[in-house]
Amino acid sequence: MNAQALTLVQLAAAAAFILGLRRLGSPRTARSGNRIAATGMLVAVLTTVGTAGVAWWVVAAGLGTGAVIGIIAALRVQMTAMPQLVALLNGFGGAASGLVAGVAFVGGDGFDTDTMVSMVASIVVGGITVTGSIIAFAKLQGILRGAPITFPLQRIVNGVLGLTLVAAAVWAGVTQSPTGFLTVAAVALVMGISLVLPIGGADMPVVISLLNSLSGVAAAAAGFVIQSPILIIGGALVGASGLILTTLMTKAMNRPLSNVLFAAFGSDGTAAPSAVGGDVRATSADDVAIAVAYASRVLVVPGYGLAVAQAQHAVRSLATALETRGVEVLYGIHPVAGRMPGHMNVLLAEADVPYDRLLDLEQANAALDRTDVALVLGANDVVNPAARDEPGSPIYGMPIIEVDKATTVVVVKRSMASGFAGIENPLFTKDGTVMLFADAKQALIDIQAGLEDL
Repeated sequence: MNAQALTLVQLAAAAAFILGLRRLGSPRTARSGNRIAATGMLVAVLTTVGTAGVAWWVVAAGLGTGAVIGIIAALRVQMTAMPQLVALLNGFGGAASGLVAGVAFVGGDGFDTDTMVSMVASIVVGGITVTGSIIAFAKLQGILRGAPITFPLQRIVNGVLGLTLVAAAVWAGVTQSPTGFLTVAAVALVMGISLVLPIGGADMPVVISLLNSLSGVAAAAAGFVIQSPILIIGGALVGASGLILTTLMTKAMNRPLSNVLFAAFGSDGTAAPSAVGGDVRATSADDVAIAVAYASRVLVVPGYGLAVAQAQHAVRSLATALETRGVEVLYGIHPVAGRMPGHMNVLLAEADVPYDRLLDLEQANAALDRTDVALVLGANDVVNPAARDEPGSPIYGMPIIEVDKATTVVVVKRSMASGFAGIENPLFTKDGTVMLFADAKQALIDIQAGLEDL
């Protein structure tokens, strides 16, 4: 394939990426968008590797191995483990970009300034992404505790690491020495660890989104190193979309990104607990069944507890039973519910919950004044009224789903344990709130059984 034909094919692959992303914006076109983008990626891989003089059997072996690993992962990884999987995939992207730059450095000599800058940038961003993603995976998997992990003088240490990284990058760029290059890689790897360790589980959705953006930036930089337009375009798309999503997530939490990265906010006891007074009123599944059976509208607010219990099909079954009785069932989705962006949307889509029943934060709050029962399933911080009412609360200012505006609030939880933010929730003792202490899936099954007895 000549150079002009290769460029045209790769531009077509890039157009497929953009069209695929566009169609991923709607659940009705998401599947076709995924196929279009995947086809574009296959074309990009085949044309790039095929024109590099690599034997086709090697290309086929690589694609086959990757496909087998991907299929096994897709079949075996539980929905609750998707955030961990995404974190690892971000790390793989950063590692691949860093390796591309490393191989180019080893195989060449006397690089121009632009190439050297791209090479160092790929190593820096890729290195931070690799180890940062591994730490995020370990926290989400429970290998490391999810609360912020801090040590004395941590900010000073991070500052010194940052300055060292800048100095090493300049040294490596000017001298083009292998020692300088390895120093940059080593410091970047350490910095990825030191940056993510102090970030708590409550902020992990934002971190995953940011690492996704960084993996794209590293890929774009690697594309400049090897003069690959398709890698530059693909990396830029990932980097930009990840950054946009990160910005939206931080706005949803009403916190600047710097606060997420450097405030060590979370459940290690640094978050001042809200003062909670009053008694908690426990209820039974049969009583909840009566409440929802005679309601006009029920708003379900899913959280990570729903994912842990794998209760998405149970909530869909209960909703169907209610709808046959004339009850309107809607779902309020907070932007940071769960452990990764879109976590709740994916879970409910798996249970074929109609997408037009899903309300975003503003839509849910607008509907709550006319809602008879708000059914909170494993969510905690995203419905905590302290974020609205208590200026001293660590989460004050974070938009919440204001379930306390519903006539009755049913909170399904295993215990009174606090959420990721590590603070008490005054919602639990408010008038009109009852607690159903149970696993979310079993609670929904019991409620539906009670409904059928009415």
